[in-house]
Amino acid sequence: MTAVVTPEFGDLAPRQHATTKPWLVMLALGMGGFAIGTTEFAAMSLLPYFSAGLAIDEATASHVISAYALGVVVGAPLIAVLAARVSRRTLLLGLMAVFAVANCLSALSPSYGWMLIFRFMSGLPHGAYFGVAALVAASLVPPNKRAQAVARVMLGLTIATILGVPLATWLGQTFGWRWGFAITGLLALVTVALLWLYAPRHAPDPDASPTRELTALRNRQVWLILATAAVGSGGMFAVYSYTSATLLSVTQVSPSVVPVVMGIFGVGMTLGTLAAAWAADRWLMKTAAALLASSAVVLACFPFAAPHLGALATVIFMVGFCGGLGTVLQSRLMDVARDAQTLAAALNHSAFNAANALGPWLASIAIMRGYGFESAGFVGAGLAVTGLLIWLIAWHDARRTVPQI
Repeated sequence: MTAVVTPEFGDLAPRQHATTKPWLVMLALGMGGFAIGTTEFAAMSLLPYFSAGLAIDEATASHVISAYALGVVVGAPLIAVLAARVSRRTLLLGLMAVFAVANCLSALSPSYGWMLIFRFMSGLPHGAYFGVAALVAASLVPPNKRAQAVARVMLGLTIATILGVPLATWLGQTFGWRWGFAITGLLALVTVALLWLYAPRHAPDPDASPTRELTALRNRQVWLILATAAVGSGGMFAVYSYTSATLLSVTQVSPSVVPVVMGIFGVGMTLGTLAAAWAADRWLMKTAAALLASSAVVLACFPFAAPHLGALATVIFMVGFCGGLGTVLQSRLMDVARDAQTLAAALNHSAFNAANALGPWLASIAIMRGYGFESAGFVGAGLAVTGLLIWLIAWHDARRTVPQI
């Protein structure tokens, strides 16, 4: 097939091999997202087990999760810039190979110090992989289908919250925590094989360079979109991080109910990603605004729903559904990044990991001041409203320069 190249979006769509089957490419790219999503979220559920295994307390062990997030924040822009002249296929293969090795090493960690190093290494490919994978997916379809193509890649991550995380958690509980990380390494190796077979082969862009990628940092629209992601999505993470504690301490359910509710979150995020992508291909700016506004309302309902399991499960589903915002922002970055597509796409995932740090941290302040786990909902609502305001500023700024938006 011959992919579409549009001047507005830069070289998103190099010519593909004639035998390329888009659904096989999407499967390969989505498998990588599944592997990444599994290790990112399973590390939280495995924390009690590897903290005991490494003879450290859980508070100290939580730094392992932070090390992964730091790896994402550092690795995404650094790799995107340094690998500007590398073909997308080669870069995807390299990133997933490093991810596989780092997760296998995590499973073999002899001490807490080594575990920190290996989890940081595991996070390095995360943002760059999703950024490049989104660009490859978008290259396979016409411009008016880009958001849906990106969503298919992101489905790997959302489905991981439904299937991959419970599998890794069960392995960790049954056979030891090391198997919870080892399974992610295996999934990554499967991804490498699929990418080798099906990822499109094309020469790197001859005009690409680290300097050109860095032009994204001079683009006001890029920074406004990244700020929307870092702040607006913080609300979702503020509530997600304390959902288990809320269920056990406030709703007072059996521990066996917790994985079910967390799975409901994953179902909501999966459906929300698909719905948001469909809407974004038609009304991108309005879709992002609607998701942020809806998220603020739903998060504000969290404290009132917390004592009631049915109401809380419904709120958690909707919190996950509004998490489809990530795909919308990724698509918008393709519109505005011009020739710095790889860096802008990778930075989107750095921004979401910043949100993953910001939301729980702010919520923890409210909780430690005695307002209870339910207060995470009010903190999250405030972040969503702030994210909406930033998005409206970005929208207004875009209208001044491109009136048709």
